[in-house]
Amino acid sequence: MKINQRKNDDENLVGFWEGEKCEYCNGPILEKKIALPRKVGRRYILIKNVPVGVCKECGTKYYAANILKTIESSVRGRRKPVNKVPMFVYSL
Repeated sequence: MKINQRKNDDENLVGFWEGEKCEYCNGPILEKKIALPRKVGRRYILIKNVPVGVCKECGTKYYAANILKTIESSVRGRRKPVNKVPMFVYSL
């Protein structure tokens, strides 16, 4: 049931940024899905398939409030990660 809810949330975002302009350069905002890397404490995480509005001219990213809330709950451990991968660490 959560999968269906998530799908409905994504469908509600279709057209969310349509007609919106960038607050910095007044360029058009396009809807995209991105991978969002974040550092949480001492860990690095990657949140995939994040729907965002991206300015076509300057690249500024805009996030809907419900997306930020979902990211927050994911980062705070309220959701289980879908995958774990080892990461190589180098020091120079």
